[in-house]
Amino acid sequence: MTLPFATQAAPVVPLITAEEAEPAAAELLESIRAKHGRVTNMVATLLHSLPSYRAMEFYPVRDKLTEVVGSRAVYFFCYAISVEDECVICSRYHARLLAELDLSFADFEFTEEEKMLIAYGRAMVNNPTTIDPAITDALRARFSPSEIVLITTVGAKMIASNIFNSALSVALDDYLFDVKFDGALLDRAVAG
Repeated sequence: MTLPFATQAAPVVPLITAEEAEPAAAELLESIRAKHGRVTNMVATLLHSLPSYRAMEFYPVRDKLTEVVGSRAVYFFCYAISVEDECVICSRYHARLLAELDLSFADFEFTEEEKMLIAYGRAMVNNPTTIDPAITDALRARFSPSEIVLITTVGAKMIASNIFNSALSVALDDYLFDVKFDGALLDRAVAG
């Protein structure tokens, strides 16, 4: 399935190279490349400004939330936010992470916790000031105040990443071009 989103425009800012980056950013680029085998286009754009990269760091809070709800729930939460926000890069990135879990989507069922996180993520994108009380009541019934803050922080950072990528037309990473996903998958969470 192709993405239902608009085709990306040319990037506003070029990707930075280690040779162009300030020393601390160049060191970080090389460290990320050594650890993960690649540097994402978002990171290579953010590292034009090291304070901006630090402000947008996503993985520390995402990893902490993973300890609370598990990878699958976090990936669905972030995927739901990115699809709702129509961010090409983040939607495909999280679809790829979900695909790596080898889920059989033909007979797949969301957990109640996943449904709650998907609903909350979509509401954060669409109506953050008027989130349905049923959603926030469900969050309070399941999570502690610190966990709700963590969930919301991950969601807010995901939204910020979506805006960053979309506003600067960050190019889709090569390894994400062939990612396939079912655009109707999230509708099953609501219907289920």
